[in-house]
Amino acid sequence: MNKTEYTGTQVNYYFVCKRKLWLFSKHIQMEHTSDTVKLGKLTGEESYKRENKEVQLDDTIAIDFLEMRNNKIHEVKKSRAVEQAHIWQVKYYLYFLKQKGMNGITGEINYPLLRKTLPVTLTAEDENEIERILADIAFILSSEKMPDMINQKFCRKCSYYGFCWV
Repeated sequence: MNKTEYTGTQVNYYFVCKRKLWLFSKHIQMEHTSDTVKLGKLTGEESYKRENKEVQLDDTIAIDFLEMRNNKIHEVKKSRAVEQAHIWQVKYYLYFLKQKGMNGITGEINYPLLRKTLPVTLTAEDENEIERILADIAFILSSEKMPDMINQKFCRKCSYYGFCWV
């Protein structure tokens, strides 16, 4: 996999849990069993109904919606529980777009249930960090061994909970 061919979900999971990233990337996908994931999808579908939803690029990233007049991409999230993961997911989208020759684009995370928004931009330092993150993702995914558990409060709501605690 080329360093810019990871999905936003993989970058998000890198910040949430390396084990979840590894399992998801090995095509062990449990999201379809999670009520939390279903609620998140419903939030995205029911919010911003007039916007052009789920824009797929290169079968790699899926932007929740675009705001063409302002050159802005939007990612819709249910809560701010793992906000750093959300921020880096959007920064990765901006990086991906820049690699494809699309410059001057900004991002925004929308939390419709909280009625909050968070602007996201990409700096040169962020680009360097993303390249480091992508190299680390490649290293994690090349391992035959599943990463260790993290044992965090949010683990109980994870769709992969059974791989850690059962």
